Amino acid sequence: MTRSSLFSRATQAILLMVAVLLPVLGIGPYWTHVGAIAWYYALLAASWALLAGFAGQFSFAHVAFAALGGYASALCITRFGLPLPIAIVVGIVLAMATGALIGALVLRLSGPYLALFTLAISEIFRMMLIAEEDFTRGMLGLPVPGLFPGRSDLPYYYLGLGLVVLAVAGMNWLLATRVGLFLRAIREDEGAARASGVDTTRYKILVFVVTSVIAAIAGIYYGHFIGILTPNMAILPEMGLVVAMAVIGGIESLPGAVIGAVVVYLLSESLRSYGEWRFVLMGLALILVQRFAQNGLFSILEQWSRPRRTGRSTAKTAPIKEERHAG
Repeated sequence: MTRSSLFSRATQAILLMVAVLLPVLGIGPYWTHVGAIAWYYALLAASWALLAGFAGQFSFAHVAFAALGGYASALCITRFGLPLPIAIVVGIVLAMATGALIGALVLRLSGPYLALFTLAISEIFRMMLIAEEDFTRGMLGLPVPGLFPGRSDLPYYYLGLGLVVLAVAGMNWLLATRVGLFLRAIREDEGAARASGVDTTRYKILVFVVTSVIAAIAGIYYGHFIGILTPNMAILPEMGLVVAMAVIGGIESLPGAVIGAVVVYLLSESLRSYGEWRFVLMGLALILVQRFAQNGLFSILEQWSRPRRTGRSTAKTAPIKEERHAG
């Protein structure tokens, strides 16, 4: 393990410890609520970073899978009377099957064609949620039962944090296998990967299914936490927000995407008093990050966490090099 990876893991451990201790340090119920929602966006941003940043598949259907998981779980409980654990499993399995089906249909495409197809799929699904008012209650919103008794947001905060940690750990494990190598090869040059014997369609479908399942889990968590679901969770601006979070944090870094999601959502809440101007300010922040930190905020954080060599250490090593050269 290299020194840079050690410092990267140390930085992640420190940030995780801070996230765990924040509610204990008394950030208050409002920011605990905001933090719990931020974990929803962190799941979406990290899984989208795996899809786009590591596999090179730019999809606009990510928030639609979150809505699919949330609505499936809620409808299984409210309409069919299924127990909560079974409803959650049904939502995950449905997202897995739908992700595999859509992946088989559209992932032979690439570039703007893939983006347009997934955008169309997302909009069709959103319009279905609106049109089926008798079943989904349309824009009135679908009530969703909570996961924990009482009104405290603290259990949801730690549940969301645990889901983020498990999801990032699982995706990092996947990237450390041969699958991760094949995904990077597809991202760099899909034609060359195919010519080398890589079944590109198979691995593109695989990563699409994995990220769809994580998005569905995020939607299930969000629905049971907020207590109501509306089709607005699948609108295009929500997808744009997830993309901005991943890019600001670092699209080629899963922990970076998590940090980007948390920073952007906290910034959005802090600027809420500015009204519509907050979106302008967030756009300026995105421009600045792309100008001065193209690899995202996490790369800057890693650079700051690494120890720097001082002039004294350089002066000490210089005579040793000269003596060796003379010898």
